[in-house]
Amino acid sequence: MVDENVIDSLFLEGKKYFQDGNFYDAHESWEDLWSDYYVMDHKYIQGLIQLSVSFFHLQNANLKGAKSLMKKCLQKFELFDGTQRGINVTLLKTRLQQVQKEYHTITNTDEFNWSLVPDLDA
Repeated sequence: MVDENVIDSLFLEGKKYFQDGNFYDAHESWEDLWSDYYVMDHKYIQGLIQLSVSFFHLQNANLKGAKSLMKKCLQKFELFDGTQRGINVTLLKTRLQQVQKEYHTITNTDEFNWSLVPDLDA
C-alpha cells in the first residue's frame, strides 16, 4: 500500500530544498519520489528533477548541461497547465522561458541573473 504521507513529504522536502537554493538536494528528494513510487504525475516530477539539475549544473559552471536540462524540463511541463501539487505550472513555464532566454544570452555561468530562478510558492 502506498503511503501518501511519504509521497507528500518527499515532494515538500524537494520543494523546500529548491526554494532554499539547494538544487542537488531538491533533485535527490524528487528523484526518490519519482523512482520509489508510481505517481500519476510522474512526468511532472521528472520535470522538477530536471529543473533542479539544470540549476545545479549552473552552480557548477556547466552551462551546456544547464541548457540541456532546462529544455528537457520545459518539454515535460508542457504536458501540464494550471496548478499542480500547489505550484502554478502556467506561471512556472513562463518564468522558465525567461530563464531559457537568459541561458542563451550568457556565455559564462557567472553572468546568470539568479533572481530569475522561479519561486515555486508564487
